[in-house]
Amino acid sequence: MVKLNCWEFKQCGRQPGGAHVNDHGICPASTEKKLNGVHGGINAGRACWVVSGTLCDGEVQGTFVKKYDSCMECDFYNKVKEEEASNFQFSASLFMTLH
Repeated sequence: MVKLNCWEFKQCGRQPGGAHVNDHGICPASTEKKLNGVHGGINAGRACWVVSGTLCDGEVQGTFVKKYDSCMECDFYNKVKEEEASNFQFSASLFMTLH
């Protein structure tokens, strides 16, 4: 099974060198090294819901607390949760890794 990062799944183009970097900037999930390897992703590519400043529904999102409810309904979040099953790391532990 190929594990996609959020920018690959969502095709947002905000990863370094992506098509939409000039429009919205580089997504912090694509450069957050503290979460590199989590759920088999590059940087926070498979844990984007705990990173502030990601692009969701065409808008740059705020802090983890402000965006988390919508992330729980996100198709990518649910795909990662399903793919990882018992290895899924809950958001609180991931958030603590960042801080």
